[in-house]
Amino acid sequence: MDLNMPQLGGLDATRLISAAHLEVKVVVLTASEDDADLFEAIKSGAQGYLFKNLDSNEFFRLLDGVGRGEPALTPGLARKLLGEFARPAPPAQPAAPHEAQSLTEREREVLNLLVQGITSNRELAEKLVVTENTVKYHLRNILDKLHVQNRAQVVAYAVRHGIVDTAEREPGAN
Repeated sequence: MDLNMPQLGGLDATRLISAAHLEVKVVVLTASEDDADLFEAIKSGAQGYLFKNLDSNEFFRLLDGVGRGEPALTPGLARKLLGEFARPAPPAQPAAPHEAQSLTEREREVLNLLVQGITSNRELAEKLVVTENTVKYHLRNILDKLHVQNRAQVVAYAVRHGIVDTAEREPGAN
């Protein structure tokens, strides 16, 4: 995967592929030496991050390792990752209610359905008349925008902050 692509950026494409196809291993091949790109690529689901000027023998050795479940990282990049992710993270701050305003209309529809108790990707996709992959994409965006980790947290957040109208709940929904 290249980071710079014309229609969909490499990081976004990596997120979509990683969420939709767990069996697919994405390795970023880039000229970017920006640490932020490295960290975001790995957080997006990439199994490796390699520079385009890497020696071909090393390149193929690392790619072969991905097939065995190993990360495709040079020792220098592995040190950078360990240095970044070994630090204790600051306590997570829930999103302020104004951050919920950044949700798109479609993301709000998904959120409303979640609050109504429709939580399976299949059911959400049927209600919205989209694919399950599209539902996964919207869910990932909602979780990222509201700074929560899972569906239960996003529902609790939405109800607590009045993002959705709980009166819209379907009869019998928990």
